[in-house]
Amino acid sequence: MTQDLGPDTGPVLELGAGTGPFTRAMLARGVRESDMTLIEFNADLAHLLRCRFPKSRVLEMDAAELRCKPLYETPLAGAAISGLPFLAIPPRQTLAILEGVFANVRAGGAMYIFTYGFRCPIDQSLLDRLDLEVTRVGHTFRNLPPAAVYRITRMKPAKIYDWRFA
Repeated sequence: MTQDLGPDTGPVLELGAGTGPFTRAMLARGVRESDMTLIEFNADLAHLLRCRFPKSRVLEMDAAELRCKPLYETPLAGAAISGLPFLAIPPRQTLAILEGVFANVRAGGAMYIFTYGFRCPIDQSLLDRLDLEVTRVGHTFRNLPPAAVYRITRMKPAKIYDWRFA
């Protein structure tokens, strides 16, 4: 989940931080604690995160609220990591989460998610609607059930096509 992240990633947004396993992994990879914004819906887990990672910014909120509550004045985060169970989240809420994440992630940034399913848990129609593309970047069969990691990025704009010169 965190192999593409490091000190030059800059600010990182983590959704569903829970007890902090991905947060610890990012720290081990060199991401500064002060560069982390941790989103957690559960009040007890948010309190635990504040105690474990006092230099990080911990927000107790639903990740879908990111759509209407930008975290930065401009898209600043270099990446977003999600521990959210997208297989169990309704499409409308998933759309709100994706819109919110990519409103806070700068150009060239990515969102990383994992799933226990055999394909990306986010429906292709939602990705198409937001001009996002998904790439499988890792998996493990040692886990039961097997898990896969996906990177979601903005689609690169197509080069201008002029039919007169085709």
